[in-house]
Amino acid sequence: MSTPTLKGPYWVTARQYRRTLWLAGALVLAALAVIGGLRIWDLQYPDVYVEDGYQRAADNNSGYHMLRFGMEQLSVGMLLLPLLAGAFVAGPLVAREFESGTYKLSLTQSVSPAAWLRAKLLTATAAALATTLVLMAVFRIGWGRTSGTWNLNWSDRGPYEASGVVLLAYVLAAVAVGALVGQLVRRTLLAMAVTGLVMGVVALVLGALRWSFLTVKTVTGARDAALWPPENGFMMDTGLLTASGARFDESVCWDEVNEAPGLDAMEDGGMKLHEACLTRHGVNAQYVDYHPESHFWPTQLIEAGILLALAALAAYAAFRVLRARHP
Repeated sequence: MSTPTLKGPYWVTARQYRRTLWLAGALVLAALAVIGGLRIWDLQYPDVYVEDGYQRAADNNSGYHMLRFGMEQLSVGMLLLPLLAGAFVAGPLVAREFESGTYKLSLTQSVSPAAWLRAKLLTATAAALATTLVLMAVFRIGWGRTSGTWNLNWSDRGPYEASGVVLLAYVLAAVAVGALVGQLVRRTLLAMAVTGLVMGVVALVLGALRWSFLTVKTVTGARDAALWPPENGFMMDTGLLTASGARFDESVCWDEVNEAPGLDAMEDGGMKLHEACLTRHGVNAQYVDYHPESHFWPTQLIEAGILLALAALAAYAAFRVLRARHP
């Protein structure tokens, strides 16, 4: 949406922060140029076919290796988008208006306080969501080629947010939290710092809890077999099982090895003692707890729902604070 089509406080907001909007557009174009260019470079080298029809990038395919590096950096940058959006809303968009007193001018132009804040938030939200959506589309250009590689699995921080809907929910929550913090603090730099801290804590907490939303699946196998999670799964836990099916704490046997006299190294019989301990406790199998890839979208929707609820509460509180201070 171009600024001439906007009216009233919406046009004023877009005009006031047009440099920020142009900068966001430039960053998006730069990301598209880099990822798109690296993908084209990668296509110039044919893959190497190995056993069972599996193929991998050729060793001399520098374009692929640079694409992987670029995708890792882009995923990290997209993790920072909510923090940047929230800090901008809290600081330059809201707190600076109160700090400098320029909000009074807007309120003398037949604009109610609620309409003034609503115009700022809707304009910032539209710009932030548009930027995020385009960057997610850019991420998709390289995701099909690099997904499943080191640091670029569906469950990794960065790719998880950038390839689903949860990043949009983080942006919405950040804008609402920024509006609330900006009014409460009313100091530009402090409001930016507080909002960044709040959203950083929210991201860390939800990142630590997200894989507890759904029940894990479990696969078992023989004690000495190589056991991996199926269904392109994300491993959550692994351990040993006794003949009765109970989970066994392997540290019991390692403590026995460490406490045995005369064993200065594993070569001195430590492994034999460890194996004897496992056999004595009836350990004959192992297990792996994992989340299959099919848990990706349900987890995304649950986390997004939590963030949207936070956004709604913060936005409601922001307008309540505004109404209380400027009836």
